[in-house]
Amino acid sequence: MRKFLLTTAAILAAPIAALAAEKPAELKVGVTTFLTGPASVFGVPARDAAEIIVGKLNAEGGIGGVPVALSFIDEGAGAEALTTEFRRQVEGGAHAMMGAISSGNCQTLAPLAEDLKVLNLMWDCGTQQIFEKNDYKYVFRTQANATPEMLATVLYLLKVKPDFKTIAVVNQDYAWGRDSWQIFSAALKALKPDVEVVGEFFPKFGAADFSTEISRLQAMQPDVILSTSWGGDLDTFIQQAAQRGLMNTSTFVIPLAESSLERLGSTLPAGHIVGARGDHYFLHPDRRDDADFKEFMAAFEEKTGAHAIYPVFHMSQALAALKAAYEKAIAAKGGEWPEEDEVIAAFEGLTFQGLGREVTIREDNQGIEAQLLGMSVQSGEYPFATLENIMIFDGAALTTPVGQESVEWVSKLTPEYAASVKVDSYEK
Repeated sequence: MRKFLLTTAAILAAPIAALAAEKPAELKVGVTTFLTGPASVFGVPARDAAEIIVGKLNAEGGIGGVPVALSFIDEGAGAEALTTEFRRQVEGGAHAMMGAISSGNCQTLAPLAEDLKVLNLMWDCGTQQIFEKNDYKYVFRTQANATPEMLATVLYLLKVKPDFKTIAVVNQDYAWGRDSWQIFSAALKALKPDVEVVGEFFPKFGAADFSTEISRLQAMQPDVILSTSWGGDLDTFIQQAAQRGLMNTSTFVIPLAESSLERLGSTLPAGHIVGARGDHYFLHPDRRDDADFKEFMAAFEEKTGAHAIYPVFHMSQALAALKAAYEKAIAAKGGEWPEEDEVIAAFEGLTFQGLGREVTIREDNQGIEAQLLGMSVQSGEYPFATLENIMIFDGAALTTPVGQESVEWVSKLTPEYAASVKVDSYEK
């Protein structure tokens, strides 16, 4: 009888015990990033940054006393291999995933993460459509999207070159190139309706020769040339445009060029508008004198031989968000290790800070991130262009309100809107 009672008590106690999450030996985190292919110029620095950040984090005790174990998935292997490996890692016990760089991959992985009921932090992809078209529980974006990035670019252009009359665009012919131009042009039409678009060029992705586009632009002589291209395509376009003298007759607006500055070296002349996809710059005017910022930048340069670029900052924000959410959930549970749903709940209104300014997660799971732009200058301090006349725009005022669609919202802005956005200005 006594044996029966003990057995019954054990059975009754089992469900109660299951409610308390067991503290794992390590926190397994899967990270998707481009390790091969053209986008590896973003993906490899981000991986290197993750290793530095997590190495320091673990040396300081990890998250809640648990070390973080990173596992990387190569987005360059293709969509099928990516989703297979993503699923394998989740089914193998990953506590959280971080994906992705590609907007197309984010649109694939977001519903997959939701189906698998795993926390997924979209740490770099730019498409604004994720939360405008879907409602997710397990998916969060720890940075901005294309709308505040393009809107900040328009505002900066209007501040530094208010009298321009004509503009042309040269963008890669795929979703990002088309979508970013749609947002930019809608904002420009709303805020400065008298501007004339004199040319729209969409060369194929990976193009090696821009001579046709450059010749036509030289004939048009637009005041401004926009290109939201990135990586090797942007580098090649800038190099060929500079060689042909196009950058002496038109002001280039290149919102993703912060990541190309070091590769372009002396090619990019002074006087062109450079964006950073957030407030991401290795000489960040708010952060550059902070001890932790300087320590990271030194470690990154020692590890890679290069300066940090925006995906490095995005990676730092995602890891900071993961740490902040776990610590918030642990504190709410009185120091006990949290259940997954308790970690998910901790993301509501979460504020965290990576290498840039603080980021806050909004009610629709979208991160609110400041936006930094500046003007290129060849100062001689570095063997590549740096930024002067820097402005950092408040992210909240740039981000499409919850429940609205970006292009529609941007299209309804008025010229008075530009003066209402908070901006901090710096000479360097």
